[in-house]
Amino acid sequence: MHDREPEAMTRKRRTLAFLIDNVVGDYQSELRAGIERGAAAHDVNLLTAFSDPAMARRPEVADRGTFYHLIGPETADGVIVASSTLSPYGGMEVMRSFCRSFAPLPVCSIGTAIDGVPSLMVDNALGSEISVGHMADEHGCRRIAYIGGPSSSEEAALRADGYRRALAARALPCDERLLVFGGFTIPTGRAAMRELLARGVAFDAVVAANDRMALAAIEVLKAEGRRIPEDVLVCGFDDVGIARFTKPSLTTVRQPIERLGGMAVSTVLRMIDGEAVEALQLARVELTQRESCGCGYRAGDTFLQPVPSVRGFPRPIADQRASLERALASSVAIPSGALDGWAGDLLAAMEAELAGDEGRFLRALQALLDGARRQGVLLEEFQGVISLLRSRVQGSPVGGDAALEQLWHAARILIGSECVHVEGEQRLNVELAAIDVTYGARGFSACLSLPVLKGLLASELPRMRFSDVAVSLYDDAQHATMKPLFVMEDGHEVEVPAVSFPAHLLAPPGFLSADERISRIVLPVAFGDEERFGVAVLDHRASGMIYEVLRLQLGSAVKAAALHRQVVREVELRERLEQERVRQESQVAARIQTTLVPKQLSIEGLDLCAVMKPAAEVGGDYYDVIPANGGGWLGIGDVAGHGLAAGLIMLMIQSMVSALTCNDPAASPAKVITALNKAIYKNVRDRLERDEHATLLLLRYERNGRVTFAGAHDDLVVCSARTRRCGCIPSSGVWIGALPEIGALTRDAELYLGDGDVLVLYSDGVTEARNAHHEQFGLERLCAVIEAVQTEPVGVIRDRILDAVEGWCPSPDDDITIVVARYRAPE
Repeated sequence: MHDREPEAMTRKRRTLAFLIDNVVGDYQSELRAGIERGAAAHDVNLLTAFSDPAMARRPEVADRGTFYHLIGPETADGVIVASSTLSPYGGMEVMRSFCRSFAPLPVCSIGTAIDGVPSLMVDNALGSEISVGHMADEHGCRRIAYIGGPSSSEEAALRADGYRRALAARALPCDERLLVFGGFTIPTGRAAMRELLARGVAFDAVVAANDRMALAAIEVLKAEGRRIPEDVLVCGFDDVGIARFTKPSLTTVRQPIERLGGMAVSTVLRMIDGEAVEALQLARVELTQRESCGCGYRAGDTFLQPVPSVRGFPRPIADQRASLERALASSVAIPSGALDGWAGDLLAAMEAELAGDEGRFLRALQALLDGARRQGVLLEEFQGVISLLRSRVQGSPVGGDAALEQLWHAARILIGSECVHVEGEQRLNVELAAIDVTYGARGFSACLSLPVLKGLLASELPRMRFSDVAVSLYDDAQHATMKPLFVMEDGHEVEVPAVSFPAHLLAPPGFLSADERISRIVLPVAFGDEERFGVAVLDHRASGMIYEVLRLQLGSAVKAAALHRQVVREVELRERLEQERVRQESQVAARIQTTLVPKQLSIEGLDLCAVMKPAAEVGGDYYDVIPANGGGWLGIGDVAGHGLAAGLIMLMIQSMVSALTCNDPAASPAKVITALNKAIYKNVRDRLERDEHATLLLLRYERNGRVTFAGAHDDLVVCSARTRRCGCIPSSGVWIGALPEIGALTRDAELYLGDGDVLVLYSDGVTEARNAHHEQFGLERLCAVIEAVQTEPVGVIRDRILDAVEGWCPSPDDDITIVVARYRAPE
């Protein structure tokens, strides 16, 4: 963990918190990118917190008990609230109280104007006026329908007002039958369009309050046989990424979302410095004309329409350099502070090209596109730059206009090629993220304990390209304190003391302290609306989709672990209530259990020893050692519950494992477990009419040290002879007898033993043994015992483990099984 330097010795880097509903949507992703770039430009830390389940349904979000309100002076110097994404869940009054509740921290709002809170918005009303005006003035539409947003959204209300004002300004009647409303989503857009059609009212154009509802309207209209734009013109609002690629492409009002993010960062930093800021800042919007209104793609009329020759164009660059540079700079939406001076550099390259330096302009354009790509600029906008240059630049006398036309053509091809590369890269990133999520989700679904979850995080998060992660769980009913579950720094798991810390710190002390600037994503570990388990803090470089899936999977895994422990405890309690019957059955079960343990432990290349000590109420512990040519099999498991039934199930497992492995010593452990599960499930459910299940881990050992294993049980412990340190290897299968078919969930895994390495298998009677203070013996103590006697004979190792567990828990309430093997490599 990083140590925080004394504040007197170093200037504390400021930290901003950014609160948003999620990081997956087009609007959210672009806004987050603007915030990220603004934070980097100002060299401030950034904490992006998203998706509190309580926010969506509980009107009392303004209290201090929600996930977002863990953000406070302990972790942030200022707060940016994406109110446009959060206000639909609670309305304006709730958002007003929500923003004000972060006092005394400076707060600004993006997307919604909130009284008493500096707010940044696009000119929503003007955007609707522009789109309605375009339909009426340029295309002659007179019956313009409108699909509005939810009533709780201020943005939706302003856009609807703009629609009405545009009609009034043209003396067009506002027919209320042409107004329908949705929820800013594709499904609600479909429903709204169907409602409009069902009214039977005539219309020649549709303006929607956002792009998703506009695209949904096009889908429904096309299904009804109406052509776009021949029969109906359609316009959206936002200019999300998909709007460019639909058929037809969508005419829409583009809002400078990234620019809003940068403005928000600057605004909050000015507030922190004590400066007065504007109560409301409006960002300019513009109409992007594409196919859905019949115009095709245009990046603004000024830049694509040739300037009339009467104004003296085209003419040499030197005669119009200042005005041309300003026109170029305003033709592309580039984040503030990025690519400064690009227009002048491009004009200088153009002048050099016209002077005979062949290739200079295309090289400069390529460098500009590379820089714009890194800044997230929409590269298509540079087609407007070429159109502007073509209309206003006079060619050189040598080569005439033909040579210059070839240059414009080459420039357009270069821009088009770069656009294809960007889209391909984005698609590849999404596909790779989907693969990571698929594999990770499969592991999370099988997590039934916190140690298994911790092991899964250690293996999966680096593969998902995370390097710094802290997952902490609440350890009190008031959610005031947390304890760390898993911490990773620089791609490696870090063991930190399981000591409580204030929940408002979000992560263990020191995790959010670093010499370099940091940007982190903060999300709740929760299940449903009410059950909040803790907080996860992760670095910011992964795909937004991965964060959303992790939020869901982490909460589900912690919930599953809690349910599993509850199920086990309930089974144990039920068995204890039948003590007399259990005691009688246990006598029989103990005989079954101890009689079936192998009398001789012998496998070529392994020094072996084992012990099984049934508890007073015998469970169903199982272990076996089965030699074979060139190796052998090891097995260990535990049937849930106690008594005769557990003993019978253990007996079935032992006999089936023995039969299957002797019949095919080279079999896949996963296939053996899958076949065994089918028989166990049928016997337990149909014949015994019970619902017990069992953990089972099978290992196929080969003389060269290769060990193939499958199943679900406690972690394998391997103590390396070289390092004398223990490594814990989780099993990732599922319980035996819980499902009728587990083939899809059971896979073989491998490990290799080096000469002198010690392999330890154990039942949960070891790690879950509790002392008088109800503290578990735990995996860390087990590893410490093994490491202390790693060089001793296997019998000594076994006895030391047993002594340590019995000293920890003199009267264990579960069976204790220990198998110790030391590998001897062939000479």
